[in-house]
Amino acid sequence: MKLYNTLSRKIEEFEPITPPEVKMYTCGMTVYDHTQIGNMRTYVNTDVLRRALEYNSYKVNQVENVTDVGHLFGDRDMGNDKLEVTAQESGESAWDIAKMYEEEFFEVMDALNVKKPTIVCRATEHIKEMIDLVKKIEANGFTYKTSDGIYFDTSKIKDYTKLSGMPIEKLREGARIEVNQEKRNPTDFALWKFTPKGVKRQMEWESPWAKKSYPGWHIECSAMGTKYLGDKIDIHTGGEDHISIHHTNERAQNIAATGHSVVNLWFHNVFLVIDGRKMSKSLKNFFWRKDIEERGFELLALRYLFLTGHYRSKMNFTWEALKGAAVSLNKLRELVASWREEKGRKTLTEEDERKIAQYKEEFLAAINQDLNIPQALAVVWQLAKSSVSSQEKLDLILDFDQVLGLRLSAQTKVKLTVPEEINKLVEEREELRKQGKWQEADEIRKEIEKAGFKIEDTEKGSKIKRFK
Repeated sequence: MKLYNTLSRKIEEFEPITPPEVKMYTCGMTVYDHTQIGNMRTYVNTDVLRRALEYNSYKVNQVENVTDVGHLFGDRDMGNDKLEVTAQESGESAWDIAKMYEEEFFEVMDALNVKKPTIVCRATEHIKEMIDLVKKIEANGFTYKTSDGIYFDTSKIKDYTKLSGMPIEKLREGARIEVNQEKRNPTDFALWKFTPKGVKRQMEWESPWAKKSYPGWHIECSAMGTKYLGDKIDIHTGGEDHISIHHTNERAQNIAATGHSVVNLWFHNVFLVIDGRKMSKSLKNFFWRKDIEERGFELLALRYLFLTGHYRSKMNFTWEALKGAAVSLNKLRELVASWREEKGRKTLTEEDERKIAQYKEEFLAAINQDLNIPQALAVVWQLAKSSVSSQEKLDLILDFDQVLGLRLSAQTKVKLTVPEEINKLVEEREELRKQGKWQEADEIRKEIEKAGFKIEDTEKGSKIKRFK
């Protein structure tokens, strides 16, 4: 199996430290807001990685954190904690907000058929481990104290920029956006923060450095990753936005604490864009589960859409693309259902056996070449259209679905996904029929059928019957 390693900027042969176990750490959500579709793509791709490893007979020990404290609005440790700000704005407690959005996140993951990690660990439940790690880094001579916290001296890590691949001048340039005059270097970051005088925080703890204090964002991943996986980790996953700051700082902490680089392979997912533009609250293109389902789509259709793009390629989300993914997913389900209904199994010829072996080989080759899932999907459709018997198709595609995660083994009826605009057309047509405006109603029927739906008129009114 070959995977791209952000650290080396090369596709490498993957070799776990202690096979067949694979120790994998996943950067989890900061639970202060809804899980949006960009987050969903990241975790679906991480899930596909895990499934592909398991398909290759590895046993994956996956640890995923929940950031419920310490993530400041400024990634370089300026500004307020995201949980605290949301609590102030909503009037609810930071603890309740974290719990609510964590529950939502895992509900969304379940709807996307993302496997739950082996261990889920919350930052607020690992304060001791974080303090102990900061003390260790401090004892090793990598920290200094300012009026607002304990800071990491990045100048003491020789290859601090290795993961980002960016010259130190570029990182310094980014750091100047938020200036802390007490920093020795612009790229230095807070390991532990002190609650400012006169400020009342909901989440704060006593530490060796202050009676009222709280962790910085980056320290939690180093503390929890090494606690549950040790000081040698096979794979660390996350979004590309984490590379230059969060993961660069996490790597620096690991080196300062252990004397060596802890993570062997860094796996990063590339951004999702919406209609060709970056997601932005000002553009109102932050879509989450409610937006998907209100338009009549299920989250598994979104998962299918994500599978059509390579994890290291930017993906452009459009509602039209999601509709196409929903049609393809339902077609695949219909085929699986039809194959399941066919009884009996024919005797395989040598040619049949050769074709089956070829499809298996092509699928495995695709997923093992840096998770080329679009190519793996192409193999699935080639198989579906082939002359291989229905029972063999069913067996193979259900086997492949261990990686794809589309829940094709579920013997359920195909879920019809009807966009909101189609439902409105159905209602409009029904109203015209009540008024006796048959010609206008028929024009709307044609428009609905062009969109891929069929109208069935019953005594109780008009209903969408099925996709074409």
